[in-house]
Amino acid sequence: MPPRPDLKPAPPPSTPPSPEAPDANRVNTEAAVGHQIRELRKIKNKTLQQLALEVGISVGYLSQIERNQSKLPIGVLRKLSDALGVHINWFFQGAQNTPPDEVDFIVRQANRRRLSFTGLGIQEELLSPNLSGPLELLLSTIEPGADSGDYSHGGAEAGLVLSGAMELWVDGKKFLLTAGDSFSFSSSFTHRCANPGTEPTKVVWVITPPHY
Repeated sequence: MPPRPDLKPAPPPSTPPSPEAPDANRVNTEAAVGHQIRELRKIKNKTLQQLALEVGISVGYLSQIERNQSKLPIGVLRKLSDALGVHINWFFQGAQNTPPDEVDFIVRQANRRRLSFTGLGIQEELLSPNLSGPLELLLSTIEPGADSGDYSHGGAEAGLVLSGAMELWVDGKKFLLTAGDSFSFSSSFTHRCANPGTEPTKVVWVITPPHY
């Protein structure tokens, strides 16, 4: 599937912010933001050093962010989201009203994390509670004419078309699926999906290991 990870204001740092974290344009980080950054970094197989270098901040400051021990300027969060391949809105949507005993097990519809691919016409909603488990469960909405493009990665995936139509290419083979059809394949095959219809297509995907 396209490539596309809880919330009380973190206390202010007890020491002055590092040079990479100026006071201007700060946002109050929620407790989950650092955890999501760490989850996504690990899914992307990036070390603290690699991500810090890409973003232009110190390793120590990034470590503080991941441990929710520092506030985070909007500009740094934007650079982190770019480096991790997600829209900045990923860190602000969903899970804020989740009761503590549900955090690791339940995702209520109103609390889903959402991620839109700008210009692509595809929106993902994370149905699994987090990205730290053995699999991820996604609901994709594919707008008419949207196309994910070819790609491949490790692991396996399966899915069910809930509504609309979806063209699916796997290892050079093309299939047309409609509501009620399901599929499964090795993610190492070059694959791609598109919506050839005139209405949005909704598809539930199961991907293992998590790919975001």
